[in-house]
Amino acid sequence: MLTLTELLDRLDPQAELAGRHLWFIAAMDWIRGDGGNAQASVARVRLFIDAAQARPGFASQLQAWWRRLTETVDATPLLADFGFAPRAAFLSEVGERLRYKLLPGTPETTHATELFMLLFPQPFDAQWLKRLDQATLTQLGDLLSPSGAGEEPEPGARSLLQGWQATLLEALTYCTSQVIATGFSPELRLRMSPATLQTRPFHGLASDLDALRAALMAHGLDSGALHLSLDQFKSRLDACRSAAASVYNHLDEHGISVGLVFRLRQMRERILRIRELLDCLLSDKPAASAMQLLARLVLLAEERRSIRALIAANSTLLAAKVAERGAETGERYITRDRAAYVDMLGKAAGGGALTAVTTLLKFGVVTLALSAFWSGFLSSVVFAASFVLIQLLHLTLATKQPAMTAPAMAAKLKDLRSVTAVSEFVDEVTHLVRSQVAAVLGNVLTVVPVVVIISGLMQFGLDRPMIDTREAIHVLNALSLLGPTLLWAAFTGTVLFAASIIGGWVENWFVLYRLASSMRYNPRITRALGVARARRWAGFMRDNISGFASNISLGFMLGLIPPITGFFGLSLEMRHVTLSSGQLAAAAATLGWEVLRQPALWWCVASIPLIGALNLGVSFYLAFRLALQAHNVSGVDRARIRAAIWARWRIRPASFFRPD
Repeated sequence: MLTLTELLDRLDPQAELAGRHLWFIAAMDWIRGDGGNAQASVARVRLFIDAAQARPGFASQLQAWWRRLTETVDATPLLADFGFAPRAAFLSEVGERLRYKLLPGTPETTHATELFMLLFPQPFDAQWLKRLDQATLTQLGDLLSPSGAGEEPEPGARSLLQGWQATLLEALTYCTSQVIATGFSPELRLRMSPATLQTRPFHGLASDLDALRAALMAHGLDSGALHLSLDQFKSRLDACRSAAASVYNHLDEHGISVGLVFRLRQMRERILRIRELLDCLLSDKPAASAMQLLARLVLLAEERRSIRALIAANSTLLAAKVAERGAETGERYITRDRAAYVDMLGKAAGGGALTAVTTLLKFGVVTLALSAFWSGFLSSVVFAASFVLIQLLHLTLATKQPAMTAPAMAAKLKDLRSVTAVSEFVDEVTHLVRSQVAAVLGNVLTVVPVVVIISGLMQFGLDRPMIDTREAIHVLNALSLLGPTLLWAAFTGTVLFAASIIGGWVENWFVLYRLASSMRYNPRITRALGVARARRWAGFMRDNISGFASNISLGFMLGLIPPITGFFGLSLEMRHVTLSSGQLAAAAATLGWEVLRQPALWWCVASIPLIGALNLGVSFYLAFRLALQAHNVSGVDRARIRAAIWARWRIRPASFFRPD
């Protein structure tokens, strides 16, 4: 880092563009110091001012440098557009942030935004900018913009900012035009409430700004005319914001679009920027207001580089919609009485029996000895077809439950102020655990004997079991508790969660683009299917599209992730509790009664309940966390809930496994 003397020596107003900007960057680095003490940075600003005033001829050089900077770099885009996407599209903004993160910037630029990000690369800069006092700002203004010869001297900070009034007005015009353009876009207008559209809030926004500008130029800051025009302009801004907010009601009912949410957030942020620019323009302490605005832009620069922040901010509503639909579906998987519990056992047994056939087909794919990818692809088709058939037959696959039931549980955490509410939530926990235990038992206790029976029938009819001895030994080694089985089981839990998210996203997409209505009323479809059949298909797809998407995606992830990751040397494996149980039963049937004496079998048997626990636990945990965030559930007294659950476990442990 340069010393102050070296920094002052290097100032050259006649240097080329990059050289002038490099000096500015070096000055900011010197003021920033080690980036750990904001007050020390403020002291460095004062030291710089004192040294500049004490050095003969330096002030005139600095003023010439500042004049060239303001002539070559237009601050309007920085004030009006910094922090916003160049185009009102989500994907283009992702690309822009990737560019800021991965590609270096250059000081050889007249783009104020690019120069600003080089000057203030750290959030720490906002701290010392906010601490600059009025006296320091006045001195800095005197140093950069002296009053003309023969004129009464004017306070430097005011003189400096008066030169920015035109820039601030230009920035206001730019922001206002962007708000108007977004408000007139068909995507938003079609979703605004009719009552809001009748007030025509966006039509008069430009004329209100013109009236504000005219009052400022004609009457000054303290005039009644300016205050009247300012009130009218702010009132119009509020009306525009309310009109934009009415779009959210439509999205909540008809599906969420991340792109539309992004545009709405952009409009809201632009309206807030307009208010910040107004505060800076009309403040009785303009220099301090300018520093507050710059500090806000510094913090925005850090967010400008964050892709995670962009995705999180604009996908919250989509997550809420997915969680909401998951909560509706999840209620069907929670048994609350003996009849529902028995029904769950029956459906799970049916799912286990069908999974036994899936196990047979999976081993059949293995015997084809195809390449890794095509073997995985055919396995994916088998898995997906099996899961969809289980759905259509209204059977149950245990591992599909957690991601569906978690949003339903999270929704019940919104109000736990009363003692009875906590008790009711604990009741739901017991119902949930009992339901999932029933589903797992139904799946596993059915798939094992059915696989053994199929293998025995194949031995009797075809003189060969379901799998050969070599494959059976491979299964025992793969499922052993002594290997990485539990790691793969946890990873499978994340895959199960991902499949549920895909299902919720596809259902939201189906609703957002009104495909059910298209299937019901589109003339080409009704001509092909008939009116009655088109109506039935529309209702069928609306009820089942989420299940189809999640089941098909789950099947393909289970089949294709191992060969694809193996190609890259990662070799991620899947351990699904029902499929693993079926594979273990097939291996035991092949090896015969002698296998009961082998420790390898019992290590595999010991892994099955742990595989189930990790499949269910990881999937539920991820879905539950997402649902909590989507429902804005915070401040939950976790200690009180844990204590209530443990008390129920001590008093009535059997309630977690069977109905009373």
